[in-house]
Order: sequence, then structure tokens, then C-alpha cells
Amino acid sequence: MELRLLVLFALLVAAPLAHAQTAPAATATPAASKLPRYTTATGLITFFSTAPLEDIEALNSKVAAVFELATGQLAFSMLMRDFQFKNTLMQEHFNENYAESEKYPRARFTGTLVTMPDEATLRSGPQPVYVQGVLTIHGVKRKVRVPGTLHLRDNDLVVTSKFAVAPADYKIKIPALVRNNIAKSIDVSVIMTCQPGPAGTASITN
Repeated sequence: MELRLLVLFALLVAAPLAHAQTAPAATATPAASKLPRYTTATGLITFFSTAPLEDIEALNSKVAAVFELATGQLAFSMLMRDFQFKNTLMQEHFNENYAESEKYPRARFTGTLVTMPDEATLRSGPQPVYVQGVLTIHGVKRKVRVPGTLHLRDNDLVVTSKFAVAPADYKIKIPALVRNNIAKSIDVSVIMTCQPGPAGTASITN
């Protein structure tokens, strides 16, 4: 069974993600224990950054995710080649020179909610949360702690997050020739609408 991610991202950026801070894992409450597993295969992750020569922007709408609100566990996975750029040449450079998508095809994340709002609170509107776990990009695993929101809207779980990734943290090399023309920071955004399903363990296969 391969836990796969999230969160996106294996690119050129600055502002490294903070290491996971010590915090208690989310604890299940009587209300939370009744919540089903939520999944999607069409989560959306985008990144954007302004660069001196050209803005860098791409999206991936094939992100798989599993959320176990009863335990606070979650997992994401995506293929790096599923990122779509407006500029075809930029997409080729991303896959061949930076993400090395042939060698490192997937980015993935597995983690736990630091805090767990109860069901009534989640249904009242988007609730701020933090997630900590392990993010794997470019074959490198790092502990991270990132912010996000959760919202139970009708029968769906809506998930959002926004953060930045540093390429050096994941051994992504930027050629010296273009280093000064590459954005120093890339904003990564996550938007997912997950549907309920049978309870289980937060994992993704294949």
C-alpha cells in the first residue's frame, strides 16, 4: 500500500516549509467517530509565482485524497506529470529538469490533523486547522506542518490549504543560467471537495 500525496508541488520556490512542531494528534470525539471516510480523485492543486521574465503557473486536477475525520488521519497523492502549464516549453522543463517526473513520478503526503473540530462546528462554516505529517517530493521526505480549512457542506467535505515549498529542501536543482530568472517563492493552493464513503484507514493504493 502506497501512501501518496499532496500536496503538489516539487518546484522552484523559496520560504521552506516549517518542520512539524510537537503537538498532540487530533483526538476522536463521539461526534467525530460517527463521520465517514471522505475521498476524492479529482482534487485540485495549483501553484503560482511571479518571476522576472515570466510568471510560473500550473494546475493539477487529478489529486487523490483520503480523509478519516474520526481519527484525524489523511493522505494525498498525485502524479507530477498531471500538472498542466499554459506554456508547453515550461511544462517540459518542469517535468524533465526540475521535478524529474520520470524518475520521481509522484508527490505524496500522509499526516494527521493537529486539531479536530466537532461535526456541528464543521457544518457551521470553514474551520481553520493545522496538519502535520510527511511530505514526499522528488524522492525526498520531510516533516511539515501546514495550515488549512475544513468545512462539512451538505454531504461533502471541502478542504483548502495554502503554503510554500522550497526546492532546496527537496534537492531540486535550479541551473545557474536561469536561477536569477526563476521565482523565489511559489504559492501552492489546495482545493478539494470530498465525498463520503465507508470508514477505513487513510491510505491510497497504486
